[in-house]
Amino acid sequence: MSSRKGIVIVCNLDTRGEDIVFVRDLIRGRGHDPILLDFSMEEPPPFPGDIRTDDVAKRGGLPIEVVREKYRSDRDTATNNQIRGAAAIVGDLVRQGRVHGIIGIGGGTATLVATSIMKQLPFGMPKVMASPMAAHPAYIDKYVGTRDITMHHTVLDIVKMNPLLRAQITNAVGAICGMVEMTQGTEIHFDKPCVAVSSFGFGEMAVQAALGMLEDAGFTPIVCHAQGKGDRAMEEMIRDGAFQGVLDLCIGGVMENLFHGNRDPGPDRLMAAVTTGIPMVLAPCGLDILSYGGRADMLEKTKDRVQYVQDALRVQVRTTADELRAAADVIAQRLNQARGPWTFLVPLKGWSSLDKEGRPIYDPVADAAFVQRLKDRLDHPEGVREIDLHLYTNDFARAAVDEFVRLHQRSQACTQAQAA
Repeated sequence: MSSRKGIVIVCNLDTRGEDIVFVRDLIRGRGHDPILLDFSMEEPPPFPGDIRTDDVAKRGGLPIEVVREKYRSDRDTATNNQIRGAAAIVGDLVRQGRVHGIIGIGGGTATLVATSIMKQLPFGMPKVMASPMAAHPAYIDKYVGTRDITMHHTVLDIVKMNPLLRAQITNAVGAICGMVEMTQGTEIHFDKPCVAVSSFGFGEMAVQAALGMLEDAGFTPIVCHAQGKGDRAMEEMIRDGAFQGVLDLCIGGVMENLFHGNRDPGPDRLMAAVTTGIPMVLAPCGLDILSYGGRADMLEKTKDRVQYVQDALRVQVRTTADELRAAADVIAQRLNQARGPWTFLVPLKGWSSLDKEGRPIYDPVADAAFVQRLKDRLDHPEGVREIDLHLYTNDFARAAVDEFVRLHQRSQACTQAQAA
């Protein structure tokens, strides 16, 4: 197999031609094949890309003349057209085996276009975006979302080559070249069924113990950090068919979404497993707290509650019985739609490392209100199992894994019976 790799450079040559020539020459000098994809929308470029902006526009559905006109009056339409066309062309090149990595260089528009293309490429394909927008808190979620995109903060705008900018662009090109040289590619194979496991710090002991138990039981566990982005990514990967089951111990994202916490994964938490029908074991870790660190307004609003301060950015506020009932309503409504087997395990001695007898966060009355409402709202309340354990223990991990194995075997048996 050739060591030369095809690397797409997403660029707008009409405003950044000089800088992109530098990028192209660095990649070529490293022994790889640069492919300039020009999405210029403002003016005709000083020289054509390997993929011309005219072709990008046409593939997106509009002639380049219309794109340039729209750029002045309806920029969003012009930009979306170029994203659509560029993503389709790059997708073709990937399927043909001609592309092994992609890099974007530029400011706000270039970053939006390049990362929008990157989001449509396979997991594992090297993706680097070099931009002064890489550290912008208002936009970074839109650029990266839940995808494996590496953002390189150039600090400086990509305008007119200078020694400081040259250093940053060289580092970015080094990153993409190193990635394509070392990547294992997008064809990732597993010899055992994959199980998603949600985790965050206050449930970590149970999660860590469960990982070894799942491996011993013949599964490959994949840990997803339930800090908002991680559990949202887990939901997307379940929909994509990456997992054959989920050990969802840390479902606090449901609460965070309802009450606008810092770890909000969006409004669809749990729904991927519900709709795909993979077996799932759930536990309430994280429902006992809301993350309001760095939020003076919310900390003031909840100042009469117990608050656990980790640091200035991480402050956990104890949830109330009413909030827990609201979360139970949402969880029950979603589980009532489940197409596959599920069990909700409730540890009676506490739901996290903070929620333990003798600690301020501990509130068994509020926890019990959640459990009762959940049972009341479920079509199959027998799916809730209360066990006389604390979640933050190896014993709870054992119970959760044993229950998952049972559900997985049941699911497999049903699948085989349907196929017979």
